[in-house]
Amino acid sequence: MSKGPGLFTDIGKKAKDLLTRDFNSDQKFTVSTYSDAGVALSSTAVKKGGFSTGDVAAQYKYKNAVFDVKVDTESNISTTITFTEILPSTKTIASFKVPDYNSGKLEVQYFHDHATLTTAVALNQSPAIDVSATIGTPSIAFGAEAGYDTTTGNFTKYTAGFSVAKPESSASIILGDKGDSIKASYVHHLDQFKKSAAVGEITRKFSTNENTFTVGGSYAIDSLTVVKAKLNNHGKLGALLQHEVIPKSVLTVSGEVDTKALDKNPKFGLAIALRP
Repeated sequence: MSKGPGLFTDIGKKAKDLLTRDFNSDQKFTVSTYSDAGVALSSTAVKKGGFSTGDVAAQYKYKNAVFDVKVDTESNISTTITFTEILPSTKTIASFKVPDYNSGKLEVQYFHDHATLTTAVALNQSPAIDVSATIGTPSIAFGAEAGYDTTTGNFTKYTAGFSVAKPESSASIILGDKGDSIKASYVHHLDQFKKSAAVGEITRKFSTNENTFTVGGSYAIDSLTVVKAKLNNHGKLGALLQHEVIPKSVLTVSGEVDTKALDKNPKFGLAIALRP
């Protein structure tokens, strides 16, 4: 693949990952195992409130193809097949879910040194079409995406954004929700080894005149332990501690509290991922 600007979904991804990735208020347990033949098996159980769900997933890699199959407790079977370099500089992703036969989707990604293009089509009688494009370099990129419903003849979404990246920082602005919202984010690494980072994000919803400002950060205490925290102007405070207990076995403890709520009842989550 090329070393171009990346996909449109990469714009603002660093800030999003810092503020959302691994934060949860549920109890989650995952066990994974890998074989020398290229097969990965994982089993996940999640308890949210009074409900429990689970799934079993398998992944198999063979040459330029990756096969993913997941079966959940509601008897849904999800399958994703990813092919790399069927055509030069392309990635093809086909996915479908049984018994929902209208959930099929085919996506083709094209990578160039100065541009990327993605087209996704739903595999049903009235397909929805999503298209995104990005131009630029790994340092600066401009992009847009749009979704079109062939049944109604209407656009379901259109979004535009750009990003600027440096070795120690990255910034992005995204105009989304059909022009009804704008989001700006900035991530800065505080040391040359990128052990600590600070992030700020502001979102404005034009139709409601609502602003949401979130600040957060992460710090690697050592090679095995990471702490993260975030706080927004609505009083939502989140914190996370992640520790690699044994190689490839990660314990995550996270919590969230509404500092403006009268009862101030915190919500805590526990996630354990074992990957031998």
